[in-house]
Amino acid sequence: MRSESLIWLAVGAVLVFLFAPVVIVILYAFSAAPIPAWPIAGFALHWFRDTWNDDQVRAALLLSLEVAVMATAMAMVLGTLAAMAVARMQSATKEVVSFVVLLPIALPGILTGMALAAYFAYLNVNLSYWTIVAGHATFCVVIVYNNVIARLRRLPRSLVEASADLGADAFHTFRRVQLPMMASSIGAGALLAFALSFDEVIVTTFTAGAQNTLPLWIFGAIRLGQQLPEVNVVVFAVILFTVVPVMLSQKLIGDAGRAAR
Repeated sequence: MRSESLIWLAVGAVLVFLFAPVVIVILYAFSAAPIPAWPIAGFALHWFRDTWNDDQVRAALLLSLEVAVMATAMAMVLGTLAAMAVARMQSATKEVVSFVVLLPIALPGILTGMALAAYFAYLNVNLSYWTIVAGHATFCVVIVYNNVIARLRRLPRSLVEASADLGADAFHTFRRVQLPMMASSIGAGALLAFALSFDEVIVTTFTAGAQNTLPLWIFGAIRLGQQLPEVNVVVFAVILFTVVPVMLSQKLIGDAGRAAR
């Protein structure tokens, strides 16, 4: 019993270490004081109204949502195709290709951002909305790929072979057999990719040009020490836009796992 108590104590300490700063930032978003201070003297909601009325914040929020949606859409297509291609491979190159696909998520974001900026400069491509989308898609693809390849490895090959024996071509087999069984993994990967893209700041810094996404607005406001109450409100919004998709993806994965069993 004592060892079990120590384990729960360690788990509680880790959770407090990880999430206490997040909780404090959320509480600051409701603080009435113009400068964050602890303990909080009083609570107010007017900072939410002021933040929403800020044109820069609204423009940054809209751009972040657009980029996250576009990057996620690209990742769903490319990640699914990559997973299906790797799942069909039988040679030793399968592991090499899988490693190459997974590499962008393992590299530090600053390296990816610098590499993309150099590549765009080499091609004489001006930094714009589409360069941000391309930059975000590089790591969003990995998230979708991981989810889909894991599902494909659990799918019995006999289902595809049976579909072919019944006369279905590759497209109909994909649409009627594989896609329905992969749908939950694609959806879960898309939700995780959206969450990761929405709050990405390092890659965005190198690929944004004059564009100003929500994480970049936060970085600039903190660096200048201005609009700190609005920063807390925006951080609270970013946390919501990040946590909710992650929770939904976990539920989707859990439901799919129970259905498979």
